[in-house]
Amino acid sequence: MSDCSMPLLPCKTTHAQPYPTQPDAVEWIDLCLELNSQSVSARCTPDTRLLTLLREHWHLVGAKPGCEVGRCGACMVWFNDAPANACLLMAYQLQGQRVRTIESLREDPVAQPVMQALDACGGVQCGYCSAGMVVHLSWLHQQLPLPNRQEAESMMCGNLCRCTGYGGIRRAIAQLFPAETLPPPAV
Repeated sequence: MSDCSMPLLPCKTTHAQPYPTQPDAVEWIDLCLELNSQSVSARCTPDTRLLTLLREHWHLVGAKPGCEVGRCGACMVWFNDAPANACLLMAYQLQGQRVRTIESLREDPVAQPVMQALDACGGVQCGYCSAGMVVHLSWLHQQLPLPNRQEAESMMCGNLCRCTGYGGIRRAIAQLFPAETLPPPAV
């Protein structure tokens, strides 16, 4: 029995490869993790993707399915306080871990400068990639020492946008990150 505060519910999952036809042959796990500062649980197969759990089980749809192979960044979340693609994280990797999504970050002061810069600089059009961009840029923007502009652009290479042509995103990055690396603050 799980000690999580939410009841265990079976997950609806789709799999590329069909499972054996006998239900007893499917292995299930009782997953418990911290999601957006709340203890949550689910009963699912070990290979259920975090992206599937977020969208279909917990109804958090900010992380978007894009490439589903970790190349586009549309499903970016914080996994134990670092950016990660939700499409690459499987349920068996999540037990007891911390996950934060755009649904919690959008209210966090750490994301406000990023969202304001993207808005002011025209870095948002259709919005499909925006959540992943905000999640990743917010993480970068709180690192010490703060990455310089070139480092930040390079670290964002896993976040793709098919609408903006990247001009607005690059202007937002230029607003958020210095042209040169700043020395760490004196202690």
